[in-house]
Order: sequence, then C-alpha cells, then structure tokens
Amino acid sequence: MTAPRDLEQFFASGEPVACLRITRVRGSSPRAEGTEMYVCSECLFGTIGGGQLEHLAIDAARELLASGDLSKHLDIPLGPQIGQCCGGRVEVSVTRMSAADKDAALSRDAEARAANPSVYILGAGHVGRALAAQLQHLPVHTVLIDQRAEELALSDAAVEKRLSAIPEIDVMSAPAGSAFIVLTHDHGLDFLLASAALQRADAAYVGLIGSNTKRIKFRNWCRKFCDGLSIAPLICPIGAGGSRDKRPAVIAAHVVAEVITALTSEPAAERPEGVTVSHIAAQ
Repeated sequence: MTAPRDLEQFFASGEPVACLRITRVRGSSPRAEGTEMYVCSECLFGTIGGGQLEHLAIDAARELLASGDLSKHLDIPLGPQIGQCCGGRVEVSVTRMSAADKDAALSRDAEARAANPSVYILGAGHVGRALAAQLQHLPVHTVLIDQRAEELALSDAAVEKRLSAIPEIDVMSAPAGSAFIVLTHDHGLDFLLASAALQRADAAYVGLIGSNTKRIKFRNWCRKFCDGLSIAPLICPIGAGGSRDKRPAVIAAHVVAEVITALTSEPAAERPEGVTVSHIAAQ
C-alpha cells in the first residue's frame, strides 16, 4: 500500500484497522497519554513513540486483526526488557475500529488540524519557497503570500498559497498566536509587514530576513514612523544558528527550527533588543 497522505486516505483503503492508544504513562515515555496511531495489515498512520514499544504494539495490533478479536490491553515496561532506556511504563489499548470509530477519529483529526497554529511566509522568493517546502511536513497551517503570481507558481509545496495585493491585510487578519516570517522582494514592504506583525502584540514569532544592519535601520524606521514601536520581540537576522551556509534550504532549516520552538514553547517574557531565539537557546 502507498503511504497515505492523511488519515482519511488511510481509512479509505477499506482494510480492517486497529487503533493503538496510550492510556496510561508512568515515569518517562516518548509520547503522552491519549496519543494514537492506526495499524492495518500493511500500512501505518501516526506514531506512539517508535522503538521497541511501537514494534510490540504494532505486532499486537496485527495479531488482533488476524485473529478477529476486538480489543486487548498492553502493559509495557520501557527498560532493558525490551531494549529501551526511557525507564517508564506505558499502557496501550489495542482496538479493532468500527465505522463509527473511524468517523470519530476523523473528527478528532480535523479538530486537531484546525487548532494548528498558523505560519505566514510573507514572500515567495527562494527562501520563502524553501520554508514552505519544509513547513508542509509539520503540524502548522502554512500560508505562503506574495504579490507576484509567477513566484507563487514556482512553489509546489502542499500549503495555502495566497496572491495578495495588500499583504498588510493578511497580517492584520491572521489568528492570534500566529508566526510571521517576513522576506519579501522589497525592503520597504518588509518594514511595513514586520511593523504590522509587531503592532499586533499577540504574535508567537516575528522574523525579518536580513542583517544586524537591517535590524538597526528597521528600529530607526519604527521610531520615526510607528510612534517608537519597540522591536524587542523581533528576530532579525532570522535563522541565526551559526551556519555560514547561505543556501535557501539551509537558511530555511534554521528558521523552521526557530519558528517551531517559538510555537511550542511557553510564552517568554519580552527579550532584550537584539537577542534571538538562537541566542537564548545557547545561553
């Protein structure tokens, strides 16, 4: 079976499916209680943590499907007995799924995807397209925005692509807690979009491509044109991971790490001006 793109495609095969669900965790575990994955005879969707824990659970699920049983319960120690070193203990329910179970799983999956944070890539140039290519694989809703249709058309990433004459409106109408990565073809537009994102005061991440010199110019611009708007939360340069490699895919990898860290971390106190996520992580 071809690896499914999503859960709906996985269920569409019509094969019997077993649901693996972590029901209890004691001590250290690779995934939390409530984590689910789905198993059929030849294919998998999701993960409960990998390693021997997952291999044992998959074997149990396929045995259940082959035998015609409806459910079983696993209690697995994550220690030397199975070649893992987490040191905890995990209980897993294994259940043959009915049509109603699959419908409920699809509803939960849709709710989870709807709750994913949004990442706005403002500029579909080389780095913007590289960001879209990497973010398409992560649990975020990615929106690639540009004023140039020809640049948007060069991206084949499975993300939302939006041709926008006035991208400031896209920034202002974005959901709270969104991330904004500003890297357009025009420095003046960069400044407008970055300031609009900062003025929201609810963004999880605001990043502006460029150098420390560009950051200083943007700070001075904000003081003059934005009533002294503080740029303390701004990440600029973006992707400051210490690499000298300027290829778009490498820059994008560093930026994606920054963005995902910001989206999955507890809200931080306002950072001193000029301090980036990378700097904080290195301290």
